[in-house]
Amino acid sequence: MKQKLFYFLMNFWPPFLGSGISFKVTRQNPLVFKVRLKFSFYNRNYVGVQYGGSLYSMCDPWFMLILMDALGPDFIVWDKAASIKFLKPGKSSVYATFELSPEQIELIKQDAIKNTKVEPQIDVTIFDDMNQQIAVVTKTLWVKSKRA
Repeated sequence: MKQKLFYFLMNFWPPFLGSGISFKVTRQNPLVFKVRLKFSFYNRNYVGVQYGGSLYSMCDPWFMLILMDALGPDFIVWDKAASIKFLKPGKSSVYATFELSPEQIELIKQDAIKNTKVEPQIDVTIFDDMNQQIAVVTKTLWVKSKRA
């Protein structure tokens, strides 16, 4: 499937669509994703703020997809672990930008070739409509070179 079509259709993937998550690709190479989680009655928790599971869900696949695209078929990329630190209640729609610099990608690539596998940890900050930090998600990826 062509990359543009794949990412267009992903906006209609039931876990994203059902929880109010949408995104757009803001740069092609390396990929950059801008993700939005709408604030709605169906993703509020008991006390009326953004549900933590939805906050995490909006962050789930992006760094893995960026690396898979950037590293190509000679590497295996998986999500290994994640944690989320809540800084403030989310009382509006929230946003996050998922981006890895070419230097970060090259470092991960070289480490994976040298050490067979590597487990980079990457942080992303979630912001609200007032540009206040709501949460920080740390993703641990597992990257293995098929060359070794």
